[in-house]
Formats: sequence, structure tokens, C-alpha cells
Amino acid sequence: MKLIIIDYGAGNIKSIQFAFNRLGYDAVLSKNPEEIKLADKIIFPGVGEARSAMTMLKESQLDKLIPSLKQPVLGICLGMQLMCLHTEEGHTNGLGIFQTKVKRFSNSVKVPQMGWNVIKNLKSDLFKGIRENEYMYLVHSYYAEHCDETIAATDYDINYASALRHENFYGVQFHPEKSSVAGERILKNFLEL
Repeated sequence: MKLIIIDYGAGNIKSIQFAFNRLGYDAVLSKNPEEIKLADKIIFPGVGEARSAMTMLKESQLDKLIPSLKQPVLGICLGMQLMCLHTEEGHTNGLGIFQTKVKRFSNSVKVPQMGWNVIKNLKSDLFKGIRENEYMYLVHSYYAEHCDETIAATDYDINYASALRHENFYGVQFHPEKSSVAGERILKNFLEL
């Protein structure tokens, strides 16, 4: 299986590579459109700030490539948020794959949300073998609003979409690569889709 992690300069890549290595897979970093198109599965990671991340995607023309992909794509954290229509972070337009917007948590809670929280209302093969209210590791100040594509929810400040799916595109707000055994199971499920 050819597994590609899109390399556009947005963090958390090494921990993702190590997680796939533990599962017995070699995840290759690439920003080459032709190589990405030929992959069996694609990871779209992201840690950082939305506006600068979108600028990097546009400079490498990956903003046009990603929405056109036909194989399974998994967006993680900022990667998921960039797949939405728009984010309040930097008032940035996203890739428009998921039909929802990304908002900032209110000042009534500690921001960013950092640490372990549960996912619930699980609705996808991505969560095969994962029980309701399983803990996942999160670090984020912005959240995706619920929409028809919500496949998991989390409570923090409000109830929000912690995972989304549209056709071959999946997104998770949490970091499966940092979420112990359950997170690795989600990565394994993605590889088996």
C-alpha cells in the first residue's frame, strides 16, 4: 500500500509517521502532485495557523489537488478544519470539502482545549471497534460546527463535530497518532477502508 502524508510545512508529521510505523506501514512525505495522485491512502495533517497553512497550500497548488482526490483522505486537526468552507482563524476560506464552518471557542472556557476528551455519536467504519465515549487527545482553539457530514461529536464549551466525512474524505479534530491504542485503531481502520 502506498501511503502518503501531504507535506506542506504544517507540523505533527513525525508523530504520524511513527504511528504508522508501529502499525507496520511506511508513510512517505510528499508535496509532489503526481506522487500524491498515485497514493492508495492520503493523510492531510496540520498543526498551526489556518491562514498561513492555506497560503502554503496555494503556493504549491495543493489547494486545487486535494479536493479532486478520489482515494481515501484523512484530515487531522488543522487538516480537517482546512477541508471546511471557512474558518474564523484568520478569516480564511477553506477547501470546501465539508459543508460547515469553523468557529473559535468562547472565552468562557480555557483555550486551547488541550488534553483528553471523549468522542461520541460515532457513525462510520472509521470507528469500527471504538466504543462510545472513548478518549482522544485534542489540542485546538477552533471547532467545526455540526452538519450532515458529522460522524462524531465532542463536548467542550458546546457540542461540536469532532469528526466529519464526505464521500472519500474523512476529518478528525483529535490526534489519533497521539491517542494511544484507540487512536491507532482509528488509523488502522482508515487503512482498511
